[in-house]
Amino acid sequence: MSTVELTKDNFDEVVGSNDFVLIDFWASWCGPCRMFAPVYEAAAEKNTDLVFGKIDTEAQPELAAAFQIQSIPTLMIIRDKVAVFSQPGALPAPAFEDLIKQARDLDMDEVRKSIAEQGADQDAPKA
Repeated sequence: MSTVELTKDNFDEVVGSNDFVLIDFWASWCGPCRMFAPVYEAAAEKNTDLVFGKIDTEAQPELAAAFQIQSIPTLMIIRDKVAVFSQPGALPAPAFEDLIKQARDLDMDEVRKSIAEQGADQDAPKA
């Protein structure tokens, strides 16, 4: 599968209707973004069961602001509508493939449990 251009108009639909979405925040003037693009495209071709989206931060400033993107490229992985990874910087192909494998191997029940526990800790009164 090739990559999908994500915009403020289709973002909720794409993320809401897919269990595993990788997102590349990029801009055309960004050298590291251009260097990472072929790695990202190759991973999309190899992992056809996943959705690979791209957000042009120049064209979609609202999305970049919503996710507090401060440097590009930034890679984000959303599984079951939960952001499980977000980090700036381009990755070499082997590291990116390893990251995809790690994200595939996540136990999402454990992730949700951990998030719930963190929320409960934050809501607990301080002694």
